[in-house]
Amino acid sequence: MEKRPVTVRVARWSAEHPWRAIALWVVFVAVCFIGGNMAGTVEASNSDQAIGESGRADVIVHDGKFDNPATESVLITPLTGALDRGAADRAAADVTTAMKALPEVASVSDPLPSHDGGALLVRVTMSGDPETAQDRVGKLRDATAGVQRAHPELRVEETGGESIGQAMDDTLGKDFQRAEFLSLPVTFAILIVAFGALIAAGVPVLLALSSVAAALGLSTLASHLVPSTDTTASVILLIGMAVGVDYSLFYLRREREERAKGRQHLDAVEIAAETSGHAVVVSGVAVTIAMAGLFLAGDVVFSSLAVGSILVVLVSVIGSLTVLPALLSKLGRWIDRPRVPLLWRLTRPRGAAEGQSRFWSFILRPALRRPAATLAVSVLALLALAAPALTMRLSFPGMEDLPRTTPAMQAYDRLVKAYPSTGTVHTVAVRVPAGQLDATKAALTELAKTAAADPLFAPLDEAPDIEVSADGKVAVLDVATPFAGRSEEAKESLTRLREVMVPQTVGKVPGVVAGHDAAVGGFVGADVDYAGHVKEKLPLVMGFVLVLTFLVMAFTFRSVIVAVTSIGLNMLSAGASYGLVVLIFQGTWAEGILGFKSMDAVVSWLPLFLFVVLFGLSMDYHVFVVSRIREAVRQGMSTRDAVAHGITGSAGVVTSAAIVMVAVFSIFATLSTVDMKQLGVGLAAAILLDATIIRAVVLPSLMTLLGNANWWAPRFMRRREVPPAPAPVVEGELVGAGR
Repeated sequence: MEKRPVTVRVARWSAEHPWRAIALWVVFVAVCFIGGNMAGTVEASNSDQAIGESGRADVIVHDGKFDNPATESVLITPLTGALDRGAADRAAADVTTAMKALPEVASVSDPLPSHDGGALLVRVTMSGDPETAQDRVGKLRDATAGVQRAHPELRVEETGGESIGQAMDDTLGKDFQRAEFLSLPVTFAILIVAFGALIAAGVPVLLALSSVAAALGLSTLASHLVPSTDTTASVILLIGMAVGVDYSLFYLRREREERAKGRQHLDAVEIAAETSGHAVVVSGVAVTIAMAGLFLAGDVVFSSLAVGSILVVLVSVIGSLTVLPALLSKLGRWIDRPRVPLLWRLTRPRGAAEGQSRFWSFILRPALRRPAATLAVSVLALLALAAPALTMRLSFPGMEDLPRTTPAMQAYDRLVKAYPSTGTVHTVAVRVPAGQLDATKAALTELAKTAAADPLFAPLDEAPDIEVSADGKVAVLDVATPFAGRSEEAKESLTRLREVMVPQTVGKVPGVVAGHDAAVGGFVGADVDYAGHVKEKLPLVMGFVLVLTFLVMAFTFRSVIVAVTSIGLNMLSAGASYGLVVLIFQGTWAEGILGFKSMDAVVSWLPLFLFVVLFGLSMDYHVFVVSRIREAVRQGMSTRDAVAHGITGSAGVVTSAAIVMVAVFSIFATLSTVDMKQLGVGLAAAILLDATIIRAVVLPSLMTLLGNANWWAPRFMRRREVPPAPAPVVEGELVGAGR
C-alpha cells in the first residue's frame, strides 16, 4: 500500500483522535505563552541597533554614562503683535515659582530671550529617572496651564520630549486601540460573508489568535538569542492574523467542498490535507524564506521582526495541519451552523453537478480567449503603476511629520521658529584619548565657533555647551542647524561636519580618528545613514529571497517555468505597490484624503520590510491557485481547462482571504503617523492587486499562453510518473474552458 503524505497521516490521526489533538494544541499554546512570559524579553541595546556613523555616535554617548535628565521648555509669546517684555517677565517669574514648587522639578533656568525679542524661554529640568519622566510630566503641564490662565494676554505653553511623547502616546494609543477593536470584528464579519455560517467563520479567527499567542511566547524565548525590539509583537499580530486566517480558510473551504461532493467526513479531511494542506506547507516555507531574508539586512530590528514572523508562520502551519482537522472532526456538520440565510445560499459549497461560478468564468473569459493581448495590457498597466517607484526617496519621519493636532507639537513649531538652535541638532561624540581632554575640549570649542559662523548652522545663543563624562573619556557637543531635518541644507550641513569641520578640528587631536573615535550623529545623520544602509542591503535581501523561492517552487511543482513565473508575478505585485506608495506619499494630492502631511519621501525601513512581507504573503495565493491548476492537469485536463477549473475553484477562498487582509491592513492607513499610513496603504494595495489583477488576469493569461510549457523541467527534476494525457472534456463541464 502506497505511503500517504505526512500531511494526510497527521490529519487522519487528528480527525480520529480529536480530543487528544485539541488538548495537545491547548497545552502547546499555554506552555509557549506562559513559558515565554516567565523567561522574560531581552531588549536590543544601543550597540545592537547601531547603524553607520550615527550609530557609532550613539554608542559613544551611551558609553559616557551621562546623567541626562529630562527637560521641558516653557515658551512665552504674544498672542498678536510685539511681545510686551514686562508682561513676559512677570509670566516667566510665575513659571519659575510654580515649577520650583513641584517635587518633579530639579531646576529652572533664567528666562532666555530670542534673538528678535519676540519670545521668552524658560527651561525646566526634571528630577528623578528620565525613563519615567513622561509619566510625571503632567504636573508640569498643569503648572504651565495655571500660569496661562493668570496671563491671558500672552501665550504660555509647554513643549519638550516628555510632553510631546505623552501627547503622541495618547494619540497613538487611541489609534491602536481603535485598530485592534476594529480588526477582529471586521475579520469575523468578512468570514461570515465568506462562509455564510457563524461557526465556520469563527474557527479561522480562533486558530489565528491561538497561533499569535504561542508565537508571542516563543518570541520572548528567542529574544535571548536575537534581542527583541518594540515592534516585534505588533508584527507578530499583523502577520499571524494574516497567515493564520489564510491557512485555515484554504483548508476549511476544501474540506467543505469535498463534503458537498458527497465525500465521507474522514475522506474529505484527507483530501483537504493532501491538497490544501500541502499548499499550506509550501506557502509556509515560502513565507519563512522571505522573512529569513531580513537576517541579511544586518539590523537587529529586522532580525527581530524576522524571528517573530517566522515563528508565527510556522505555528500557524502546525495548527492548520493538526488541530484544524480535529476541530472539523468534532464539529462535523455543525461547522455550517448557525447559518445566515441569504449568505448561506450565496456561499454554500457547491456539489460537482452544480458547476463553477459564472461570475469568475466571465472574469476569466478574456484571459482564456485572448491570452496574449490580455497579458500584454495587464502587464503594461502594472508596469505603469510601478514606474513612480524609480523616483523613490528614503527618509526617517521626523518631528515635522508628527500630527500637529496636539498643543505640544504646536508649541514645538513656535519654539523652533523663535530659537532655531532648539530644532535640528547634530551630535558630535568623541572618545577622548588618554591625556587629551583639554585638547579635545579646545577642538570642540573651535568646531562650535566655526559652525556658528557658517550659514548652514544656527548662531550660538551662549558659549558652547560641551558635556564631558564623569571619567573624562567621552566628550559631546551639539551643533544646531536652523533647517528642517530632511532638507537638503540639513544634509549638506551634516556632510560639511563629517568631511570638513570635524577632521580639521577634533580630527587633529592626537589619537582621534574622525568618523570613528569622533562621530557625528543625530536625526539627520541617522536619516542619511539608514537610507544608505537600506539601499545597500535591499539587493542582497531580494537576491536571497528570489533564489531560494525559485528553488522551493521548482522543487514543489517540478517545473522551472512555474518557478520563474511565480517570481515574476510577485515582483510585478511588489513593484506596483512601491509605485502606489510613492505616488500617494511623495506627493501632496492625497493629503486631504488620508489625513497626512507629505514628507516627500518613503519611510526608510518600508521598502525592505514591504518586499519580504508582500513576497511571502503573495506566495499564499500563488501556491494555492497553482496547486489547484496542477491538480487538474494531473487528472487529465488540458492546461487551458485546468486554468479555468483551478482559478474558478479557488477564486472564492482567495478573494475571501484577500478581503480579510486588505481590510485589516487598511485600518493601519487610518492611524495618525505617516509611517503606519504608508505601511497600511502599501500592504493593502499590493494584496488587492495580487488577488485580482495578478491571479485573475495575468496568471491565467500567462499559463494559457504557455500551455504545456508551464510544466517543463530538466530531466533530473521530473517525477517518474507521467501525467495522463488530457481527457476529452464534455461541453459545459468546465465553465469558460476552451470557449
